[in-house]
Amino acid sequence: MESQRSFLIIGLALVSFLLWQQWQKEYGPQPVQQVQTEQAEQVSQGVPSFDDAQSEDVPTGDSMPAAKPMASASNANRIIEVKTDGLDLRIDLLGGDVITADLLKFPVTQGSEEPYSLLRSGNGLYVAQSGLIGANGPDASSSGRPVYRTESNFYEMTGDTLEVPLVWKNDQGLTVTKTFIFKKDHYEVAVNYTVQNNSGAVANVQQYAQLKQVIDAEDDGNMFMPTYRGAAYSTEDDRYQKYTFDDIEDDKLRETTKAGWAGMLEHYFVSAWVPPQDQVNTIYSRNISNQYAVIGVLMPAAAINSGETKTLSSTLYMGPKDQEKLVQIARGLDLTVDYGILWWISQPLFSLLTFLHSLVNNWGVAIILITIVVKGAMYWLTKKQYESMARMRNLAPKMQQLKDRFGDDRQKMSQSMMELYKKEKVNPMGGCLPLVLQMPIFLALYWVLMESVELRHADFALWITDLSVKDPYFVLPILTGASMYLLQKLQPTTITDPMQQKIMQFMPVAMSVFFLWFPAGLVLYWLVSNIITLVQAKMIYASMEKRGIK
Repeated sequence: MESQRSFLIIGLALVSFLLWQQWQKEYGPQPVQQVQTEQAEQVSQGVPSFDDAQSEDVPTGDSMPAAKPMASASNANRIIEVKTDGLDLRIDLLGGDVITADLLKFPVTQGSEEPYSLLRSGNGLYVAQSGLIGANGPDASSSGRPVYRTESNFYEMTGDTLEVPLVWKNDQGLTVTKTFIFKKDHYEVAVNYTVQNNSGAVANVQQYAQLKQVIDAEDDGNMFMPTYRGAAYSTEDDRYQKYTFDDIEDDKLRETTKAGWAGMLEHYFVSAWVPPQDQVNTIYSRNISNQYAVIGVLMPAAAINSGETKTLSSTLYMGPKDQEKLVQIARGLDLTVDYGILWWISQPLFSLLTFLHSLVNNWGVAIILITIVVKGAMYWLTKKQYESMARMRNLAPKMQQLKDRFGDDRQKMSQSMMELYKKEKVNPMGGCLPLVLQMPIFLALYWVLMESVELRHADFALWITDLSVKDPYFVLPILTGASMYLLQKLQPTTITDPMQQKIMQFMPVAMSVFFLWFPAGLVLYWLVSNIITLVQAKMIYASMEKRGIK
């Protein structure tokens, strides 16, 4: 009894602590933003800016630079805009970096005209950088990164494809054309470097591509709904590996592998550099003064003979975590939809959810249907669990007699209990085993509902217009708490201590408060699951009564 009481008190204390933490985040005092300091540090910390060549941004390649200093570009003409059907980009001609990427089909909030900014400049800096280093690479110049030239400062897609060429030349006869190739209905962008060597000597270059992000940017998760924001990469041996900002601060990643990719993750979105998958690449990370985290890919060095032209390529993905499309781009990239260790269960459940959605065209109804399907498939386990619990409760008086009879003689007590279980044909683990088998499936479905971008801003019915955010009127959490209370009443308990009984009665209330911050889609899932469990329990108990099991 004492251990049960302690467990309940610890559980209640944990819920209270999580509530306090969330309240502090939402309503507590916020730290003062040192905007001027951050802006002043942008130059010194290697952040792309209008006033600095940010040599710290460039990784060390196989050899050091030999190119002459580049001419500077005026700030007014350095940024070009590229607009497609799904992307609105800003590209800095200093280095040819993508410094902002707005996802036009994904508003910040439902109904908003402001698109979600995946890549961004300013205090929350998050950019995609790439270039050529090596002995003759333009990004390896001692004066900083190259300034490209382009024919226009605005490009807009009018057909199925759009090419944006950026050109750089030096006095030695080396010409580099960095071309961004966009396709309609695609979030992956081909980035090609066409190097024309008329220098009279062999030109040695090496392509790199990296993502850089400020480390202390605000996360969109919380204690109740943890989501991952950080880096990730893939190798030939490990399809998907997280690499947190703390990992980047503590250690430099350097993995040589065939294929692979490097990316930065947010809740529903991902950016990733994917090198050619038929070559050996190096995945690396860097930390810039504990302010900015970098993860990237260093591709093989290339030697270009005089009079020769060679094209080096890579792919930049900037968009939603669309599993169907990500799996086609690179091996393991679809695992950025992070279902955790249960991904092998979650992925089939997600396929079932999308199939149900194709039938009803409503994600809320699809959630209800998949919950019915899963609970129906698990009915036989639920039945075994309830019957085993009932048999154990019926043995409670005989168990108490054994305790009174043998007292502190644990050996005789254990022997007598085993004999009693054998005589009554009761498995003491019968109530736990079905629950153990069910939990991975329900946890996998939980992660499907939390991670799938398809549910972002998905409408259901009535006041639930967005299944990815909390219920605005908290109706679903209250109903979920009520269903938990009814389940508690329906299931007899062996707890006799009045204090523990009161704590158990309070748990549905505590859980209702816990669910207040959950996305409506998840709460809908729990509510429907509880309702189905209530119906199944009534059916099971009725069947047991007919068979003489009280």
